Amino acid sequence: MFDPDELVAAYAVADRTRPHLRANFVASLDGSATLGGLSGGLNDEWDKQVFDTLRMLSDVVVVGAGTLRTEGYTALVLDAAAVAWRRAHGLPDHPALAAVSSRLALEPEASMFTEAPRRPLVLTHSDAPADRRRALAEVADVLDCGRGAVDPDGLRNALAERALPQMLCEGGPRLFGALVAGDAVDELCLTLSGVLAGGSGPRIVAGSPEVARRMRLAHARPGGAMLFLRYLRA
Repeated sequence: MFDPDELVAAYAVADRTRPHLRANFVASLDGSATLGGLSGGLNDEWDKQVFDTLRMLSDVVVVGAGTLRTEGYTALVLDAAAVAWRRAHGLPDHPALAAVSSRLALEPEASMFTEAPRRPLVLTHSDAPADRRRALAEVADVLDCGRGAVDPDGLRNALAERALPQMLCEGGPRLFGALVAGDAVDELCLTLSGVLAGGSGPRIVAGSPEVARRMRLAHARPGGAMLFLRYLRA
């Protein structure tokens, strides 16, 4: 496994006060973002260590509603070692969870809301259903980030205004596609899993127009059967 301090240094940002949106994905060698319908089929303990480190370094974890449901997200709670590191660096014990949803098709009774150590956020738009908004406002802060759809710049600005500048997007492909199309992505952390998945699984990006956002390679670190790639905005 990686040395924890070296891993933190490898993924640290130069200035935590500046808004920085980082995405983290895993993909098979042949480009699938899932195996058996879930990303968890592609990862291992090396990927879990990087995944946990990126959460520890973040102010907020941003996830699309579909991924929250499909991957079975629960309350965002870090382990004791990560909490100790965050306290030593003047950060709250846990990052906030921000669910992104246009239709607000989320259940207020879900443990990601009811058992959260920090009050979650729901990022939506001004035309979202009013009844769903009222229900979710009981368990989360519901923020409008655009009209008709969630605007990538509006999302970034809303989180930065709440003193959550270090943003980690964990998917899914449609949310990431919107962020890529909106030129809102500062960093991509991509784990290449040592798996040939076959089939017709999704890519890490979906539903967005073709664009060319140039990125520069910051590091490529092997770990077990995985290759951990870190790309930054060019």
